[in-house]
Amino acid sequence: MYMSTSLLSAFVLFAFVSSITPGPNNTMLLASGVNFGFRRSMPHALGISIGFMVLVIAVGLGLGEVFKVFPWAYTVLRYVGAAYLLYLAWKIATAGGLSDSNDEQGKPMTFLGAAAFQWVNPKAWIMALGAITTYTPAEGYVTNVLVIALVFAVVNLPSVCVWVGCGSGLRTVLREPRWLRLFNGSMAGLLVLSLYPMLFAG
Repeated sequence: MYMSTSLLSAFVLFAFVSSITPGPNNTMLLASGVNFGFRRSMPHALGISIGFMVLVIAVGLGLGEVFKVFPWAYTVLRYVGAAYLLYLAWKIATAGGLSDSNDEQGKPMTFLGAAAFQWVNPKAWIMALGAITTYTPAEGYVTNVLVIALVFAVVNLPSVCVWVGCGSGLRTVLREPRWLRLFNGSMAGLLVLSLYPMLFAG
């Protein structure tokens, strides 16, 4: 049995709100849009959407149960994710000037890097677990998991691209090195602040 129209509509709204609101992915995409432009940031955006789709499927097919059986595994995930986010914050804070397509001084996150990051991104896990536990009917479960994952990817990609577009639009404003340093420092600070609920809430 597929999801009802009303349940699917509710899920699309959930997917949109959770995808477009601030978090580690969108903060990094905003910074990438500023530093590398829209086109060079697209592999990063695609990696997020496809990587998250795979994560949702994995959670739906049983990976989420691991945390119920081994609660310490989620603690390990949180601290590994925190360490990696601190590394990414440092990279953003120390980024050089704006990079053009033929400029090798800086490189945006790759498709595979962005996809792999979803597995240590606490917000991605919360979104995936919420989608599976709240919006996936038990009847026809596997089919519904696949539908949930696909719909999430379809909604997620244009949502995260909004952040890339906003960053790309700021490039002309931030060509002055001191303003770019201030922006990158602010984005790095937001990433660090995003660690608070992950490490200290609940």
